[in-house]
Amino acid sequence: MKKLFSAVLACCLALGASLAADAAPTRIKDIAKVQGVRDNQLIGYGLVVGLAGTGDSNKSLFTNQAAANMLERFGITVSSNDIKLKNVAAVMVTAKLPAFAKEGDTIDMTVSSMGDAKSIAGGTLLQTPLRAANGQVYAAGQGPISTGGFAVGTGGASQRKNFPTAGHVPNGGIVERGTMTELAPGGVVRLCLLQPDFTTASRMAASINQRFGPVASAADAATVNVIVPPAYETELVSFIARVEELTINPDSAARVVVNERTGTVVMGGNVTIDEVAVAQGGLTVKISREVSVSQPEPFSNGRTVVTQQPKVEAQEKDANLLVLPAASSVTEVVSALNAVGASPADVISILQAIKAAGALRADLELI
Repeated sequence: MKKLFSAVLACCLALGASLAADAAPTRIKDIAKVQGVRDNQLIGYGLVVGLAGTGDSNKSLFTNQAAANMLERFGITVSSNDIKLKNVAAVMVTAKLPAFAKEGDTIDMTVSSMGDAKSIAGGTLLQTPLRAANGQVYAAGQGPISTGGFAVGTGGASQRKNFPTAGHVPNGGIVERGTMTELAPGGVVRLCLLQPDFTTASRMAASINQRFGPVASAADAATVNVIVPPAYETELVSFIARVEELTINPDSAARVVVNERTGTVVMGGNVTIDEVAVAQGGLTVKISREVSVSQPEPFSNGRTVVTQQPKVEAQEKDANLLVLPAASSVTEVVSALNAVGASPADVISILQAIKAAGALRADLELI
């Protein structure tokens, strides 16, 4: 297993080094987005009806109050104290309103119980207004709920699959108010990098200027401002599409990501180290018991007794000391660790020790 891990790690990291040396061109649309083009979060409070006795109990006072308020809108006056509901559950409804959504478009909704309902499977969400952070209603939704799970029980035995207290209403929300997104305020399109980097921003601006003239400039590590050329003032969408199709070689900082729970180590191809010595060894201690029989002397009054004698064995592996030269590439680092015979746990501890010694020229991130 250890040899397999070392071989796979070496192959993956050697491939990473090769890609870092000659990175494949990447489209701008894959590493950046136009500022202002984003989703908007919506939320609402509603009621789910039609449950088979798995709704909120009388302890959920807000459910009774909400049901009484709903009935009052239909001309039925009833006190919330007189309502005893088992087939109704109070829920929170959330959804994402995509950019450029228009009136009449449909969106998916997520429905989650907020009371003590056992399950909302098979229920129907009543019409629920969905509001944005500014308090305005942008959509309304209702419809049957799909939970993809169940919860059954009888006589003290129960079985549950997934989470029946949360579900989805596919295409159950209808957009009532569209969103307006200004693509080029003041005639400037702002491109935002998904992973801010000064070198990548500079390369992006240079690529755009090479294609459209001196119209782009990097404002910071995350933003590139692009002035819309006069020829594209009436064809803004076409201009943005052409900018997104341009390709560059994005840069990235040297980083080593370690997952101690799974023993996973991922290194970038540009990871290097200074000269450092690495020693790896271990001590194995084995404790066992040997069964022996104590036999008395002939014609004595003694008796035969079975005893257990503890046995302790200690074995120490030969510690390997390896000197890694300065400016080693990631491939050389992996080869050196394999030569030491390091296991996944050893690789992680060695990398942490090299970083603590100040010899690892990369960010070490633990997840």
